[in-house]
Amino acid sequence: MIDLAVRDWARRDPAVGERLQRVDNRRMDHLRALFGTLTSDADDVEARCLLFFSLLIGNHSIAAEHGARSRPDVLARTLRLLGA
Repeated sequence: MIDLAVRDWARRDPAVGERLQRVDNRRMDHLRALFGTLTSDADDVEARCLLFFSLLIGNHSIAAEHGARSRPDVLARTLRLLGA
C-alpha cells in the first residue's frame, strides 16, 4: 500500500516523481538482469519485467476472485509462466 501512496504523491510532486523514476529504473534494471538469464531475446526480457513489476505493484489492489483457485495458487502459476 505504501508503494501506491508514493506513486500517487509522485503524480503531484515532480521531485518525488523524479525519485520514483530512478527507483523504478533501478528495479527494472535488476529484473532485466534476472530475466536476462532465461532468454537472450531483449523484447521478451522487457515484457517479462513489465509484467512482473506490474504484478508486484498491483496485485494487492485486485479484488477479483479466481473461481475454485486460490490467489496464492494463481500467483504461483503466474510466476512460473514468467519464469520467475
